[in-house]
Amino acid sequence: MLAFDFGARKIGVAVGDMNLGIAHPLTTIRGEASAARFAAIGALVAEWRPEALVVGRPLHADGTGHAMTSRADRFARSLAGRFGIPVVRFDERFTTKAAETLLREAGAAVATRRDARDAVAAQLILQSWLERRRDLA
Repeated sequence: MLAFDFGARKIGVAVGDMNLGIAHPLTTIRGEASAARFAAIGALVAEWRPEALVVGRPLHADGTGHAMTSRADRFARSLAGRFGIPVVRFDERFTTKAAETLLREAGAAVATRRDARDAVAAQLILQSWLERRRDLA
């Protein structure tokens, strides 16, 4: 599995194993150019050969959508169309804040937190999805 924390300027990426039920932060893709983003994602898909992709779906605290929700949904549709891999959208409320907190509590320097936050947020999205999948089984 690969998971994505979609953002306008950065996309956090995590990798996980459905059998083990464990997710790990992988990388952060920077930049706004769509072609460069999808080229980087294509390289990750070729390397990791995921069975499915998980895209975090940003929502307001009350569960309603906003501008980034529709952008993340469009990103998820683009992934499915480009790579022909099933794409799951999963609630990502509060993952960026949780990632920041985890990194701060681990004693990471400000620059490290800024660099790792989106990949850790993707990890939290994927870990939550894996746990929910296990609970439903």
